[in-house]
Amino acid sequence: MPLAFPATARGRVVPYAVQIEQGIPTDARDFAIQVHTTLTDHRGWQGLDHVAFVAVPSAAAAAIIVTLATPRTTDQLCAPLDTGGWLDCFNGGRAVINSDRWFVGSANYGGDLADYRHELVNHEVGHGLGHDHRYCPGPGELAPVMQQQTISLQGCRPNPWPSVTGG
Repeated sequence: MPLAFPATARGRVVPYAVQIEQGIPTDARDFAIQVHTTLTDHRGWQGLDHVAFVAVPSAAAAAIIVTLATPRTTDQLCAPLDTGGWLDCFNGGRAVINSDRWFVGSANYGGDLADYRHELVNHEVGHGLGHDHRYCPGPGELAPVMQQQTISLQGCRPNPWPSVTGG
């Protein structure tokens, strides 16, 4: 069920759509609201990249499609990237969120599930905005959101927001 959200920032407009694989036991509206809340948070990409995220009802009209998918479908949508049934990816204009990560989180990330969900969306959409992976700047510091926090914090503390560490 597509929702229409107005832009909450000024800048280059980035139209996005949200999709959920059929059969995943979650409310589509709730997922769309969580994605929108993440993308429009003041700690997100809007201020850093001077973008305004706008939800659109059709994937055809979107620059970025945020998709919640089962591990198997994630592997298919991410190919040729190897997600091994547990990672997420950005591939072909699509930020693919593995449903296992969305519902269970990652033992490597720690922290709470709500923050981890923000990190998932911000990290994969960050790739869509042109950001590459980053590494922990030092033990005990906040991880950059573009660090692969699902895999390892490398001694950093979990961080779901790009603007907290500069992206």
